[in-house]
Amino acid sequence: MNNMKGAPMNKRDKSAGYQVQDKKTRQAVLRRVAGYLMTHKPTVLLCFLMMLVSNVLALVAPKLSQRAIDAIIAGKGAVDFPKVYLYVGLMLAFYALSALLSYLLAVLMVRLSQKIVYRMRKQVFDHLLTLPVGYFDTHATGEIISRISYDIDTVNASLSHDLLQICASTVTVVGSLAMMASISPVLLSVFVITVPISILYTRHRSKRVRPLFRRRSQKLGELNGYAEEMLSGQKSIRAYHREKVIVERFNKRNTEAVDAYYASEHYNAVVGPTVNFINNLSLSLVAMLGGIFFLFHTMNAQGMASVPVVFTVSLGGISAFVQYSRKFAGPINEFANIVSELQSACAAAEKVFAVIDEAPETPDAENAEVLSTVEGSVKLDHVRFGYVEGKTVIKDLSLDVKRGNLIAIVGPTGAGKTTIINLLMRFYDAQDGQILVDGKPMQGLTRRSLRKAYTMVLQETWLFHGTIYENITYGREGATREEVEAAARMAHIHSYIEALPDGYDTVLSDDGVNISKGHKQLLTIARAMLADAPMLILDEATSNVDSRTEQRIQQAMYRLMEGRTCFVIAHRLSTVQNADTILVVKDGNVIEQGNHDALMAQKGFYYSLYHAQFE
Repeated sequence: MNNMKGAPMNKRDKSAGYQVQDKKTRQAVLRRVAGYLMTHKPTVLLCFLMMLVSNVLALVAPKLSQRAIDAIIAGKGAVDFPKVYLYVGLMLAFYALSALLSYLLAVLMVRLSQKIVYRMRKQVFDHLLTLPVGYFDTHATGEIISRISYDIDTVNASLSHDLLQICASTVTVVGSLAMMASISPVLLSVFVITVPISILYTRHRSKRVRPLFRRRSQKLGELNGYAEEMLSGQKSIRAYHREKVIVERFNKRNTEAVDAYYASEHYNAVVGPTVNFINNLSLSLVAMLGGIFFLFHTMNAQGMASVPVVFTVSLGGISAFVQYSRKFAGPINEFANIVSELQSACAAAEKVFAVIDEAPETPDAENAEVLSTVEGSVKLDHVRFGYVEGKTVIKDLSLDVKRGNLIAIVGPTGAGKTTIINLLMRFYDAQDGQILVDGKPMQGLTRRSLRKAYTMVLQETWLFHGTIYENITYGREGATREEVEAAARMAHIHSYIEALPDGYDTVLSDDGVNISKGHKQLLTIARAMLADAPMLILDEATSNVDSRTEQRIQQAMYRLMEGRTCFVIAHRLSTVQNADTILVVKDGNVIEQGNHDALMAQKGFYYSLYHAQFE
């Protein structure tokens, strides 16, 4: 995947064998996440104000407790109960109001994060639809799904909790520091030693832990991709008795994912307890020195000694100072605990943005022409193409197809048959040569109008969750019921549909798994028959039906093909004997060309293929 826009390439950790997210890349990720937040400025501002007020109220409460305690110990018979009740009441009111604001803030942040996640997930999905077919040929489906689900959910968790926690912690730390300085600057000196130790230790551990979370995200994506691939191939796995091998391979990937997860959590788990130990040490020092300073305060009050005021503190002051020191140390400890989640969120966000940054399909030329009133003539002029640099699949292909011709493409596996279809649909662009439709160069036509000129029926059927009627009308929305039924009759699927409990309103589950593979293929053929396209592409479209049904479908297709240009990829040569032209493709070149009788008379490669099948 591509790196972040404007960010440098990530450095590779030689010992770990995976990429480490450097500082500039991490900053680029955070800036982009902040950009999503800034689209909701009023809500973000309201959240900030609520967080500020909530934390200020919580910070004032210990100061009120100090005054209440000092009013209680004023001396025998000198307790100022009105003041005690006042300060205690105010303290309870401040804490209650702070808690209410915190609750409302949490709810608001969850709603805000969901809006951002909705936009991010929509942006990723919308962008996926603009990517070239080559992207999906080189990325596992499970890996892509992991970006939309797991990685975006990880970012969501960070937005709804971690971001708020960091902001609140910052206010609490700064406020507590100011309050402690007002009570006893000398006691505050304890934190001059312990806080830098906590910060330095946390930074050191963060650098060690950060790449571990990137590896965890990577291994989870690989595990999801493998699981999706294996679940979709259950029949083949069972047919070849490969369950044990598949389980072993899954266990290996599962172990790698678990080990990566354990390593990240294990090394990060040390941070929290260590920082907590340092904080508890500082509290112990505060309590010890506070006791000594209170003793000096008492001695001054009783006239027993004259100690500088800076070294004295009242009992209420000690109580408030301890409370503030806990508020001061707590966020530091909490920040150490959420470092792991922040690292994971940054790694996840980088993967999400990497998908968004993938280059979309090459846009149409500025003066691209809309292909209308298509006649159906196609010409390939010395076309050369390869999926990978330096490995040519189509070497030098020239072909002149007249309107209404039936062109059959035959040849051994890997000869380049499907590649020709990919070029005709402009899923890929040829490196050399050109393809013309109705005498117009393909690069000068809009992709939308070009692809609408074709109807495809592939060997791998695709149906979506919806009714049979909706699936048939997928390529031609707004078709009447009569037109749909007519197409179904031509595809010899109408009787089967009518026999179903809900007929054309029968709901198909995902990919039509609740009907047979043969019926799925008949439905896709009916869909192609309904679409009023001047050109057809058939990739072994009758491979999953019996011979008798195949013959009837072919008769219907021949009627459908009248006046239309049709390209047929055929593995069974018996299905293309009536083709106007048969292209025999081998090693990326058309080595023979002609109709069935002419090619049989040549007794060349086609002749040997034909007899190899029927013998």
